[in-house]
Amino acid sequence: MNTPATEGRTRKGTAPRGVPYLFLAPAIILFTLFLLLPIGYAIYLSFRRIKVSGLGLGKNARTEIWAGLDNYRNALGDPELLGSAGRVLLYGLVLIPLMLGLALLFALLLDAPRVRFGRFAKLAIFLPYAVPGVIASMLWGFLYLPAVSPFNDLFGAAGLPEPDPLNGGSVFFAIVNIAVWGGVGFNMIVLFTSLRAVPGEIYESAQLDGASDLQIALRIKIPLLLPSLIMTTVFSLIATLQVFTEPLTIRSLTNSISSTWTPLMKVYRDAFSQNDIYSAAASSVVIALVTLVLSFGFLRLVSRQAFGGENR
Repeated sequence: MNTPATEGRTRKGTAPRGVPYLFLAPAIILFTLFLLLPIGYAIYLSFRRIKVSGLGLGKNARTEIWAGLDNYRNALGDPELLGSAGRVLLYGLVLIPLMLGLALLFALLLDAPRVRFGRFAKLAIFLPYAVPGVIASMLWGFLYLPAVSPFNDLFGAAGLPEPDPLNGGSVFFAIVNIAVWGGVGFNMIVLFTSLRAVPGEIYESAQLDGASDLQIALRIKIPLLLPSLIMTTVFSLIATLQVFTEPLTIRSLTNSISSTWTPLMKVYRDAFSQNDIYSAAASSVVIALVTLVLSFGFLRLVSRQAFGGENR
């Protein structure tokens, strides 16, 4: 039975209904200002274009008008955008399996019961992820340059032909190497943390049944890691479709990378070199939609197999 005193304490201890929204307000404001509004403005620009009157000189010679779907038709039919999209697709087919395969291998090795120098190994593998992409690209770029690369000195001392990773088709794998070097550590930590969450009794039961470490890894650990592998694959897929920093930085060191080597590099060129923000906005929207469709399509494809047991 509530007395007036207890009812008073209850009312006094209950926060007003609007207080939680006050705590959420800073995050909502920042989300709106720096994400929703730029997205909305980019969509608005994608339906506009510049109309030039006469020679385009003088006041009101260049006016912004409604373009409809013209910018999208031009973007979808642009051979440079389609070529860069195909290049990024090949880049992802090489990068994602290699990066996640190494991350899975390192996570399994570090989760072994008799691993040595585990803390140092985790730090050494994760550390490249903490290096900003521009700095990592510059470091590897100088290691690739034949004039200053220590690798060329080693090859020359061994009597072997000196490699030139920045020449021709080799630059593709040079950029893949930078992404692998920087991305393995993050994915390894995610997978290793998931392994640590598995109860040790499962491994002990498998050992009592005579399972070796290799059998435990293949038949127990990897199947249990499937949800985490799917999550890291989605993150890697999104990052692959948005690759920009590495090729743009390496481009200053070689002529093998064009200004439209990736879709985002083409958007950057259109917006800031050719001053065509309207075509750049349309291409950006197309890239965002493709990323969204591929990510959700992949999740839809594998969700039943990976998360079917959780839904029952």
